[in-house]
Amino acid sequence: MIKSVEKILNIQIEKESYSSHLYLSMASWAETTGYEGISQWLYVQAEEERLHMLKFIHYVNERGGNSLISAIKTPPAKFKDVLEVFQQVLKHEEFITASINEIVDICNKEKDFTTLNFVQWFVAEQIQEEKSARAIIDKLKLLGKQNLYLLDKDIMAMRAAAEPAATV
Repeated sequence: MIKSVEKILNIQIEKESYSSHLYLSMASWAETTGYEGISQWLYVQAEEERLHMLKFIHYVNERGGNSLISAIKTPPAKFKDVLEVFQQVLKHEEFITASINEIVDICNKEKDFTTLNFVQWFVAEQIQEEKSARAIIDKLKLLGKQNLYLLDKDIMAMRAAAEPAATV
């Protein structure tokens, strides 16, 4: 495996691990704040991010590299409200999209077309991740704070209607 590609993939492993922990923290906050549906959506999201991390780990190892499992920073645990949570979700997903695009750029420069092919799944996945977060934010703005109960009841149906994520 090309060292520059291995290095950036290991950085992505850390970012995916943090993503999972961030969504776990948000899910825990939502659960203890009474938002059962929102917490379940975030728990599912956390598991999806863990699976993304595993995809990168397996890929690096299968290509002859060495996956690094590093410590991550502690994600925030308190949030003002549900809108802030999903605004942070969107901001984080945009950060991850930029990171995936950086991997694509390095793969192109290194002419590592095998890894470029592998990472294309993540390019498409990020489109869905951002779209989902934006849709929830739009609905939150339409509903207003007084109608969060309805969103909380319906949010898992929104996830079920979305395209299923591939497993490791």
